[in-house]
Amino acid sequence: MFERFTSDERAIEGLPVRLVIALVVGIASLSVMMNTIGGLSTLGVTELDVNPQPEVVAEGNHEITVTVVTPKGEPVANATVVAKGGTATLSTIRPARTGPDGKATLRLAPSLGPNQKEGTVTLDVKPPAGGGYTDERENTRLLVVSGQSS
Repeated sequence: MFERFTSDERAIEGLPVRLVIALVVGIASLSVMMNTIGGLSTLGVTELDVNPQPEVVAEGNHEITVTVVTPKGEPVANATVVAKGGTATLSTIRPARTGPDGKATLRLAPSLGPNQKEGTVTLDVKPPAGGGYTDERENTRLLVVSGQSS
């Protein structure tokens, strides 16, 4: 009786092909479902940006007022703004929290490298919790120039 099963190889021929097809279809289906679920979670989420004032500064100590805004220009309270060196250098990372008017004040001392005429300071936003905001895209940067007074 067992000899009949061990000598019959037909049943195993189609099994690996069926498993591969099932695996490919399953992965494709899972990918479509994950994209759909990921797309649903981003509905109603508002991208934030920053408006630094002034937008252009010289090297040295400056007080920069940064307003966190929605695409419609509405200010966002309780967001955290973080200034980091980009192509211009900052000695430390500087965070500040926005008030009810969406404004935060950063005290920065950007510097440029030798023979560098301009650079940028990166401004990132950590949105307030539970507000339906995100900061996925690149924000407006602070331009630092050599030899210009603020």
